[in-house]
Amino acid sequence: MSRKKWKNEAPGRTPEEGYYRLHSQAIDDLVGANRENTPKFSQEELKKYTSSRGKLHLPAWLKVSLVKAWFYGAICYFAFFGLGMYTADQLDLYFAAAMIMGMLNDLILNRLLRFLVKTQGGEKEYLFITARGVKGFILNILYAFLLLFIVITFYSAINAFLLFVTEDANSMIGVEPVLFGIVTMLSDTLIVSMKRLMIRIIDDAKRMG
Repeated sequence: MSRKKWKNEAPGRTPEEGYYRLHSQAIDDLVGANRENTPKFSQEELKKYTSSRGKLHLPAWLKVSLVKAWFYGAICYFAFFGLGMYTADQLDLYFAAAMIMGMLNDLILNRLLRFLVKTQGGEKEYLFITARGVKGFILNILYAFLLLFIVITFYSAINAFLLFVTEDANSMIGVEPVLFGIVTMLSDTLIVSMKRLMIRIIDDAKRMG
């Protein structure tokens, strides 16, 4: 069977040479194309195709909440259950738990949240104490005392209500890691939200003034 003649085949060239010449010319045209004529796409549109499919992508606030709940639950387990075997005084136990919580918040939790939140400075939306260094270390310990006081008050109020309704001391709830972690996380989230609201109100007042 005779081979077809290529339209752009130069005299003296074989059909194979013309074939490769045409394709090399197409590649040169593509490389030399003007980039200004290429379409522009937003980052959101590009993420649809560049991000890996099949993975579970959680929003930042949910990841932060889960990490906080787990972290506070772990503190409850090691502080109340671990130290509880060595001291029977509740006030000493609360003091030690607050100290441990404050130090670990500054040394571990806050650094972990900065890693989870990818945007620059975005972790400040989920932290009450944003200062670093010695100042941040001291403020985190003081904040832990406030946070633990709120959690203890919550437990006391719930148990007083249950005792009033049921008149049975066995209906009162005790301190355990899961509920303690959730309550502490929610208390922390509430305090951080109130701080952000106050900052927004002050900023609005400054702009209006």
